[in-house]
Amino acid sequence: MAEATIRNSIFQDITHFGIRITIGAIFIAHSLGKFEPGFAENLPNMGLPAEMQIPIALAELVPGILLIIGGLTRISASLLSIVMLGAIFVAKGAQSFAGRGGVEFETLILSGCLLLIVIGPGRISISHILKKVPRVLK
Repeated sequence: MAEATIRNSIFQDITHFGIRITIGAIFIAHSLGKFEPGFAENLPNMGLPAEMQIPIALAELVPGILLIIGGLTRISASLLSIVMLGAIFVAKGAQSFAGRGGVEFETLILSGCLLLIVIGPGRISISHILKKVPRVLK
């Protein structure tokens, strides 16, 4: 019985870590393209000023890095949820769920961010190593 409990606990820790790594890596990869000049040229088409290029790129890059290391996970996932809502409603216009211009990918990433807000970073994280971090900041 104890062995099954230990295996289940380890599996949950690895799963938390995997979800954080995956979502963080996706946001880092997407943020790198937003530092290119072509993204700034596209922003006025979405109704946003070109000056928003760097803040938008950093709003994906920094929380993505924090998710991977497991620091400020809930806050980072909250910021990324806001970014995904912007992608769904501003960038894509939420025209359709699937198909061309669909928001299924963005919705999936949004649900992953919401999951991280609820479950937190898990035990394989900087927040767990630094045990003095308040729960709300984990």
